[in-house]
Amino acid sequence: MPGYQAHIVGGAALTGGALAAGYFFNFYEPEPILGAALLAVGLLAALFPDTDTDSMGQHLFYGLMAFTDIILLINKEYEWAALVGLFAMLPAAARHRGWTHTWWAMLVVPAPMVLVPVIFFHASWMPLMPFYAAAVLGYFSHLALDRQF
Repeated sequence: MPGYQAHIVGGAALTGGALAAGYFFNFYEPEPILGAALLAVGLLAALFPDTDTDSMGQHLFYGLMAFTDIILLINKEYEWAALVGLFAMLPAAARHRGWTHTWWAMLVVPAPMVLVPVIFFHASWMPLMPFYAAAVLGYFSHLALDRQF
């Protein structure tokens, strides 16, 4: 079973490759900061399936989530901070290689990134879809490396 380094490389390769393809074929060309954010989402998603066990991937994932929550709290974005905290806790309710290592979780787990802003904050769904796609690609890279297909 690959370690966290392989999952980071896999997530970076797949998400970064998709971003590079978007630039190369001129169909999606985000600003550099947005591209970096999309890559970060892909990397977090590549680590997510192993957050249900004590691992370096778990420590990195939760460290980044805590940092994100602190930034949101400093900026008085309390609703977003609460949502990040809620969704970060979900893997703790699973056994290793349980629901976090399924194809349907790859599609369902990132969905709140689109659904929550649309439902609760009346945001447009279209600008959020690249984040969903980056998360699905990162998640897919983890499952592929773990040979879950």
